[in-house]
Amino acid sequence: MRKTPRKTRASLRRSTASRRPRESASAAKRDAGFPEGSVPELAPGTAFFLDVDGTLVDFADRPHEVRIDDDLGRLLTELHSAAGGALALISGRSVSDVDRLFASRRFCIAGQHGAERRDAAGMVHRHGLPLARLRTAGDALRRFSAAHPALVLEDKGMNLALHYRLAPQLESNVQGAVQDIVKDLGEDFEVQQGKMVFEIKPSGKDKGTAIAEFVKEKPFRDRVPVFIGDDQTDEYGFRIVNRLGGHSVKVGSGPTTARWRLPDATAVRAWLWRFVRREGDA
Repeated sequence: MRKTPRKTRASLRRSTASRRPRESASAAKRDAGFPEGSVPELAPGTAFFLDVDGTLVDFADRPHEVRIDDDLGRLLTELHSAAGGALALISGRSVSDVDRLFASRRFCIAGQHGAERRDAAGMVHRHGLPLARLRTAGDALRRFSAAHPALVLEDKGMNLALHYRLAPQLESNVQGAVQDIVKDLGEDFEVQQGKMVFEIKPSGKDKGTAIAEFVKEKPFRDRVPVFIGDDQTDEYGFRIVNRLGGHSVKVGSGPTTARWRLPDATAVRAWLWRFVRREGDA
């Protein structure tokens, strides 16, 4: 019998993955061959939604100091191929900043906690906002942070983030300042707390709404969604994925609605490589 070339087999596998029965998360088996955490065995037909900071890479003192190493770039490129293109980065960073991190690699991205999103066709969708009011809020936060040099203000365009990683003793001061400023912005904006950061973000948009939009589109539609994240801001995504019957994976310690857990970014990468290599060998 003539043997099908490996590359052809992989192409056939990806083209038929979406027609396979969806696996129920409640019926999923723990991946006993992966001792670095409690995670499920992933089947073909998986769609991957991945947080970046704290999940794929460790946090840095300042967001612009984060660097993407060659191994991570290669992993995401191969994971994108193994998943038939069903890979999206779900980040608090802007789409342009995620592109900067990953250089020439252009993935589907939800940026600024769902306020903007680039789909598989390359179209960018942005939440309509009264940005003039946000600029006024940015000026107020700049004046506040100028009095505390250890604070890092990040203006993402549609979100404002005030990081206190270098001054954890200022947490209550930062929270109070951000909450006071957002009161003047009206119902279009809200405060969101993350790891060592408070943000002013558009109301009604989050990582969960971004995932919900992606799963309605190709190549994500009719696949089992997996979302991996580490922060309070990722809980929105966990809840959506749970409702969709997918796999939610929390990175690190702390309470969560996620159904599975990994200890750190190193374990996340190892688990994703496991899926890539299994698909390549199938």
